[in-house]
Parts: sequence; C-alpha cells; structure tokens
Amino acid sequence: MHPSISKICDDYFKSLSLAVKQLNYWHFCDNEQDADECAELVLKGVKKATSPSLWWFKANNEALPKVGELNIVTRWNGEAVCIIETLSVSIEPFNEITAKYAELEGEGDKSLRYWQKVHWDYYHRELASTNFTPNKEMPIVCEVFKVVFKAKYDG
Repeated sequence: MHPSISKICDDYFKSLSLAVKQLNYWHFCDNEQDADECAELVLKGVKKATSPSLWWFKANNEALPKVGELNIVTRWNGEAVCIIETLSVSIEPFNEITAKYAELEGEGDKSLRYWQKVHWDYYHRELASTNFTPNKEMPIVCEVFKVVFKAKYDG
C-alpha cells in the first residue's frame, strides 16, 4: 500500500473531526497511461463516472458500489489523488448507454462513439480471463461520483 493512502485518509477524516478510517482504493483502467490520465481527469472535474462490467464484479467476487460510499482514486503506482463519493449506481446494457452518460465519463472527445469503442476494447481485456464473453447487451455498472477531497502533498 502506497503511504499516500493512509495520509489521505488521515487528512480527510481529521478535516471533518471524525475518527480516521481506512478506505478502499483503486485505479481506473488496465494500463498505466490510461489509469493516470483518468485520475487527472477526475482531479480536473472532467471525469465524473466509471463503468466496469457487472460480469467483472461477479468474476472477481467484488461488491457493487453503493450510493454514499467513499473510495480513494489512485494513479497506476498506487499514489492517492483524491477521495470520491458515489452519487448513483445503475446497471445498463452496453447498447443502451447514452451520450449523456458517455459525456460524464469525460474521456477522449466525450462522445458516445468514443465511449463505445474504448470500452468495447476494454471489456474484452477485462473479461479475457473469465467465463464471460462481451456482447452488446452485457450489463454495465454505471457509477456516477463526485470528488470530496483531494490529496495534499508536502513539498
């Protein structure tokens, strides 16, 4: 665990005069360039949503995100950049994702066409080692979030 994980938890909870808790942490994407780019988009307020497949959660025995839940977004190297709060979670078929939602994801040119292309490729990689095969009706977990705290760096 990167030392910034504990620091951001300490800073956040102490700023609210609450007992410090450790939060779950993760990075976006499956490669360093995209993970770091998405982390920066979140910090800039451009990226406000994320969309793993429901099948990834099932294959990895992971709990679905919940409204009100706090998570730490990291860079690929595990360095904490911010804490996000989940605002909404819905499950939508891949082929019913809207242009409005694609814009919330904030990646590329923010178009639905871009979202579909990039995510279609991603879901094939995400599910490659599972018993699931991507298809146009596959369930996508659409999580909308907001940044509630940004990492503070000494220096």
